[in-house]
Amino acid sequence: MSPASRFAYLGPEGTFTEAALRTLPEAATRELSPMVSVPAALDAVRAGEAAAALVPIENSVEGGVTATLDELASGEPLMIYREVLLPIAFALLVRPGTVLEAVKTVTGHPVAQPQVRKWTARNLPDARWESAASNADGARLVQEGRFDGAFAGEFAAPTYRLEPLVTDIHDATSAQTRFVLVGRPARPSAPTGADKTSVVMWLREDHPGALLELLQEFAARGVNMMRIESRPTGEGIGQYCFSVDCEGHASDRRVGDVLTGLKRACRRVRFLGSYPRADEGQPTLRPGTTDEEFVSAADWLTRCLDGRP
Repeated sequence: MSPASRFAYLGPEGTFTEAALRTLPEAATRELSPMVSVPAALDAVRAGEAAAALVPIENSVEGGVTATLDELASGEPLMIYREVLLPIAFALLVRPGTVLEAVKTVTGHPVAQPQVRKWTARNLPDARWESAASNADGARLVQEGRFDGAFAGEFAAPTYRLEPLVTDIHDATSAQTRFVLVGRPARPSAPTGADKTSVVMWLREDHPGALLELLQEFAARGVNMMRIESRPTGEGIGQYCFSVDCEGHASDRRVGDVLTGLKRACRRVRFLGSYPRADEGQPTLRPGTTDEEFVSAADWLTRCLDGRP
């Protein structure tokens, strides 16, 4: 298949990322290519080797996926076009015939460990944990005999000829991971009324209240911030950028006003896209923040300048 018919994802086969990707209707008509890491998946898009890549960006237990946040903030620009929310529960995958008492070493992705830590302490108190590149890669390592058990999705067991010794493992019953479908920059999809906009912003200079000034760009226009995380820029100790998700679409007057305000106030702003919310949640608009009220205010100013207030 051509690159335009290929979707990359964080592999190998059997990851939660693959499971999330297969929930998208368009995935049924694409070649799905597992990649060894988040940077490799996104670089495939940058190089034109894939039309898009699905990667994890946020977990409800552990927070942001730093590899994804950093890749989206650096390098050749990319944009988010879709998001997927996937409920997360783990299975302890073992080689056939293994009993729980024989599990002395376990593995999984580093983000998985906080989600099964209490269960492991109760049921495998003497087991040694070592991280793997992904949960599915942990399953592969168990298949090769390098570990006794892997915390991964139950659906990965057949791929690696393993057995789910214990299923439905999670310390937080409502755990979810959020994934984003990333492609090269283009026109965002049309607003749906239940949208999200993502940006990365860099302070122009570090001074008391600098971050507050940027947050006020959102607050003054009634735009709800859904996530904000700081990430080091690599330019020195204390140098950070801020990754932000907010409610609404860039074509909404209130959101567009925020973006132009950030562009004036920041040293740099990277627009990561406006896209439909996976939960289909619609914002509650405060008085004075609807598109109609922005237009009315602009018309009033025009009349004032024409001498007919």
